[in-house]
Amino acid sequence: MPLFRKKKNTQTQPADWLVVGLGNPGVKYAQTRHNVGFMTVDALADELHRGASIYWKDECGAQTTKVSFGSQPLEVVLAKPQTFMNLSGTAIKKLCEKYGIDPETNLIVVADELDIPAGDVRAKKGGGHAGHNGHRSTIDSLGTRDYQRVRVGIGRPPGKMDPADYVLQPLRPQGVDDLLASAVTAADVVKELITS
Repeated sequence: MPLFRKKKNTQTQPADWLVVGLGNPGVKYAQTRHNVGFMTVDALADELHRGASIYWKDECGAQTTKVSFGSQPLEVVLAKPQTFMNLSGTAIKKLCEKYGIDPETNLIVVADELDIPAGDVRAKKGGGHAGHNGHRSTIDSLGTRDYQRVRVGIGRPPGKMDPADYVLQPLRPQGVDDLLASAVTAADVVKELITS
């Protein structure tokens, strides 16, 4: 028996892929390390909409936009959960059900990673949550850990700084620029995963 059942939904056309960037909603968190998932999805939307106006809609506890990508083309839903990081999985599960996405084959989750040096971006399928509450919630909600992740390195906090304070610390302009550069790299990794 499959771990995850797709729900039939006649109101929405199924999508080929779901790409979710993890983060926290609101201006307070917009320029923090924990929001690099949102930044990556925004970078993808900007590129794949090719200069056209981007329409974000609210559904399943997330902001979403749909893009066509590749030569086939593939229908890709880009999503930014608005449930706050610790409850990200609730929105992801609802979106998977709505768009007929099998989490183990057609879901990509983009998030920050403390254990990877700042500026590095890596792809990985499966694994634990490594203390990341967004991944913890996603694993708990989906009932599987075997989904594709794009891990954006933010490095470890300096000295004895609490990791929670580090990931939510507002960044100076240069720090924001560096994080945005990582987000663009992560967007390229997402595209490679989809086309491969």
